[in-house]
Amino acid sequence: MKKISLLFLLISSFIWAQNSVLEQKINTILKDKKATVGISVLGIENGFQYQKNGEKKLPMQSVFKFHIACAVLELVDKGRLSLDQKILVKKSDLLENTWSPMRDKYPNGDVELTLGEIIDYTVAMSDNNGCDILLRLIGGTKTVQKFMDSKRVTGFQIKFNEEEMHKDWNAQYENYSTTHSIVQVLKKFYNGKLLSKKSTDYLMNVMLGTKTGTNKMVEQLPKGTPVAHKTGASGKNKEGLTGAENDMGIVTLPNGKHFAIAVFVSNSTETDAVNCKIVSDVTKVVWDYFNK
Repeated sequence: MKKISLLFLLISSFIWAQNSVLEQKINTILKDKKATVGISVLGIENGFQYQKNGEKKLPMQSVFKFHIACAVLELVDKGRLSLDQKILVKKSDLLENTWSPMRDKYPNGDVELTLGEIIDYTVAMSDNNGCDILLRLIGGTKTVQKFMDSKRVTGFQIKFNEEEMHKDWNAQYENYSTTHSIVQVLKKFYNGKLLSKKSTDYLMNVMLGTKTGTNKMVEQLPKGTPVAHKTGASGKNKEGLTGAENDMGIVTLPNGKHFAIAVFVSNSTETDAVNCKIVSDVTKVVWDYFNK
């Protein structure tokens, strides 16, 4: 018994020391930064956990498109929707003055796209018009909230669509999540606790193909590292405040294991470049921690 107790103490001391090193490195990254930064890390296979401001409710911005896509795919799993079904995208659906690669490709609208194509635009390219088309299709943000509630996802709230957030800067603060909630829902997603295996694999592949945020989570990782992620950004208001500069996702390690990570930079008066580098630097030190 004494040998087992000693071994447990040695292992516990080692883990504490390693976590302390990670904490120190992250504190160095955040030192003197004029921003609120929420960070959560969860080892999917080994259960490792790290948090800093992990329980703060911070604006998601486009990170919420992951949750929306999950709610859409649940209806696909139930047979109420199909990835192959055609959806008429009208010119009136393609709002100006918002991020929309879909509108850029089809400026005149009146085009039929499959549900799968719209999900890809919405998640991989973070298309705001595609997002609101999906929300109208499933009955609005309440449907997403109800789905997440049913999966016991806490620390998450969604009330407004992209169009509404563009009209009111403060609306983004009503679409919030803790970073702890994010990594927990990512683990549920990866383990097939949110969707069918087919839908899980489908959305994982879409997120692996994310085109946005190349200067955030993926920037300093080895080229070709599989990262299934979703970004979010608010831009700055007239006072120079950034509401959100976010990234979250599931990173595959060289040994085939995975970790979920969420880094939310909120209420920042730093430059866009500094905000993004916070996300990039934090992800790199976590990567190094798992690969030590």
